[in-house]
Amino acid sequence: MTGLLWFLGISFGLAWGSWELAIRSGVGVLDWQFQIYALPGAFAPAIAAFVVRKWITHEGFSDAGLRVRVRNWRYYLLAWLLPLAVVGAIVFQAMLLGIAEPDFTLSRAAASGVAGRNTAGLDQLGALIIPQLMLTAIVTTPVLFGEEFGWRGYLQPRLFPGRPVAAAVATGIIWAIWHYPVTLRGYNYPDHPVLGSLLFIPITVLLSYLFDWFRRRTGSIWTASMAHAATNSVGSLAMLWLAGAAGPTVISYGGILAVGPLCLVCLLAWNSDQRHGRSAGRTGASPLRPNDAEEFERV
Repeated sequence: MTGLLWFLGISFGLAWGSWELAIRSGVGVLDWQFQIYALPGAFAPAIAAFVVRKWITHEGFSDAGLRVRVRNWRYYLLAWLLPLAVVGAIVFQAMLLGIAEPDFTLSRAAASGVAGRNTAGLDQLGALIIPQLMLTAIVTTPVLFGEEFGWRGYLQPRLFPGRPVAAAVATGIIWAIWHYPVTLRGYNYPDHPVLGSLLFIPITVLLSYLFDWFRRRTGSIWTASMAHAATNSVGSLAMLWLAGAAGPTVISYGGILAVGPLCLVCLLAWNSDQRHGRSAGRTGASPLRPNDAEEFERV
C-alpha cells in the first residue's frame, strides 16, 4: 500500500504541477506549445514507478516488462492496427445514424480547422494521412511509455491482483481523474469539457483493460505503449474524416460512438483470456501471470 500511495502522489503531483505551470504562464491546453510544456507530466507515471521501485519498495524491475520481446510481433501488429478498425466502426456508425458522411479528401477537416492551425496542405494528403499517422504511432511509442510504464507496468497489476476487469475499472477511474486538470479545460472535449470529462471515464476503463491485455499476453510494457500511441495518433482519423459533423464528445475516439466498438474489442479480449485460461488448465500449465518474471522470460 505504501508503494501505491507514493506512486499516486508522485504521478499526480508532478503532472498536475507541470500542467498548471504551463497554463499559468499563458499556454492554453489547445495551443500546440502545450504539448511541449506538458511532457514532464506525460512522463510522471513512469518517473513515479521508477522512484517507487528503486527507492521506496526496493522491489526492482524484474516484473516491469521492459524487454521488447520481438517474438510477440503479432501482438505489436495488432496493437498498431486495432485503432484503425475502431475508427472504421465509428465512421460506420456515424453514417448509419445519419450524423455525417465521411470526407476522405480531408477538405472539410482543413476548412473547419479541426486539425488546429497546421491545416495547410491537409486537403492534399487524402489517403496518405493513414500511413503518416501509422508512422507517427511508431515514433511516439517511447513517449507513451511515459504513461504505460506507470499505469500498466506498476499500478494496474497491483490493484485487485488476478482480477483484470476490476483492476481495469479502478485504474481507468484513476487515469481519467489524472487527466482532469486539462480535460476540464477543454483539452480532449472543447465542445463540452464537463460532459466529456465524465464520458472519459468509461473510455479509460475500456482502454485500461485493452492495454493491460497486451501487457499480460506478451509480458512487455512496450505492446501497451504501442497500443496507446496508435490510439492517440490513428484514433484522430475519426475527427478528421467526420470533421464538422459533431463534436469530440460524439465522434472522436474518446466519444460516444467509440464506446460500443471498444466494448466489443474488450469483450473479445476477455473471451480470449477465458479460453487461454481453460487451455492452460487442460494442459496442466499455469495461466500467464503478470508478475511472473521467469515465465515472461520464456515468452
